[in-house]
Amino acid sequence: MPPIAEVLLPAALAFIMFSVGITLVPADFTRLVREPRAVTAGLIGQLLVLPLAAWALAVAWRLPPEMAVGLMILGACPGGASSALITHLARGTAALSITLTAITSVAAVVTVPLVVNLALGLFLGEDSEIEMSVAKLVRGVFFITTVPVVAGMALRAFRPRVADRLQAGIGRVATALFVLIVVAFFVKERATIVANLATVGPAAASLVVMVMAAGIGLALAFRLGRRDGIAIASECGLQNAALGIFIATAVLATPALAVPSVVYALLMNVGALAFVFVARRWVGPAAAAPART
Repeated sequence: MPPIAEVLLPAALAFIMFSVGITLVPADFTRLVREPRAVTAGLIGQLLVLPLAAWALAVAWRLPPEMAVGLMILGACPGGASSALITHLARGTAALSITLTAITSVAAVVTVPLVVNLALGLFLGEDSEIEMSVAKLVRGVFFITTVPVVAGMALRAFRPRVADRLQAGIGRVATALFVLIVVAFFVKERATIVANLATVGPAAASLVVMVMAAGIGLALAFRLGRRDGIAIASECGLQNAALGIFIATAVLATPALAVPSVVYALLMNVGALAFVFVARRWVGPAAAAPART
């Protein structure tokens, strides 16, 4: 990766995670105690079902080893910054989505290295030329996700008025940076992406549909309301693809591993629009989203 990208990509991702942190309050983490069923269902979907679905689809679609690892890297990533917005537009429980994003973003420092290391072993084996330093991955995820989230929360806690003034603008900049990361990587690696699109595309599209459906299924299994189901489905379906790109390019130094994250980023936004259309009709116009507590 070029030196400028080594600086700009982590900085952009850190800013995106800061934009997540600035929306959080301590209650977003204590909701696990107050609403254990909903949060537990969401965490099962995000931390267990999603990586398993990525593995199953990589095997089912017979993806090339690097593409299979890349899909599992994506499956290991926490929910994206836009999941709460999509949940809100779909008339889901935005507070639950925010809580799940908060917990999985902090937990990523442990969960991501575990899944990535497992994926490398499953699909590339001992003969892999890709060297993964667990310490480097943990350090990278910690400084790129956990620290910015905590910094954003600190600003919200100690300077709430400043956070309120900055939140809308920071959110727009974070969205623009995410789009820039995806587009820049697409342009740089377009030959690799195009070469693998026929295999990665169907697998990524299947993953979007599968995990969103699983989110609804988990809500039904835990006897949750429709709004909670929408939040869990949105959280599972909208991944932090920028983190997947960062891990592939900056930590593992193998840009090809980022191809599934880029393809998924393009497909998940299309899927999100369709999801909002269907979910709003499923919930109905009279069901207003509950206030955040």
